[in-house]
Amino acid sequence: MTNNSQEKRQKILTAFEHRHATKSFDPTKKIPTEDWETILEAARLSPSSFGYEPWSFLLIENSQIKEELKEFAWGAINSLNGASHFIIALARKNVTAESSHVKHMVEDVFGLPFSPDAPQTQMFKQFQVNDFDLNSERSLFDWASKQTYIALANMMTTAALLEIDSCPIEGFNRADVETYLSKKGLLDTNEFGVSYMLGLGYRTKEIPLKKRQSMDEILTVIE
Repeated sequence: MTNNSQEKRQKILTAFEHRHATKSFDPTKKIPTEDWETILEAARLSPSSFGYEPWSFLLIENSQIKEELKEFAWGAINSLNGASHFIIALARKNVTAESSHVKHMVEDVFGLPFSPDAPQTQMFKQFQVNDFDLNSERSLFDWASKQTYIALANMMTTAALLEIDSCPIEGFNRADVETYLSKKGLLDTNEFGVSYMLGLGYRTKEIPLKKRQSMDEILTVIE
């Protein structure tokens, strides 16, 4: 058991050492279907606040759209040029206690009756309005966007465990990308906004030595 645990721990740390924000992907290498489905499943199974999953994902395979996105997404150009798979993550707007999305999650996913007066509904309302001060359209979007980053981390970690490279991307003009996707009929800006982009595939260059702050610099133990 001890040796098995040591092997598991080492596998996890090796994956994190291997993971790197890949700047150059090999366009000739494609992620195997089984591996790709596992990465997507890691996103689908990711946790979210109250379990409300305020996200959606666009898998961009169309070559023309990839080319046109480069105009608005300077940080995605390398991924658009060579990544095996390219994702745009969307965060849902205006997720409140009585929104249609929460009602859908409660009734269709959790299999429970929805009521504005239910303890779960009131708890979520208390959390948003009082605890986290989520009282504006922007703060609600930012909260939802935070949830999408949990799925991002899980996709990248799963990819690293499968020896697949990734590059998380915030280098884009959000308003321009959203306008472009809306004109293409790919995004309803009343319902969603762009949170981040993600390229996945296989690197063409060796990664530099990973540099991070020491544990003492980031961890304070309160006894």
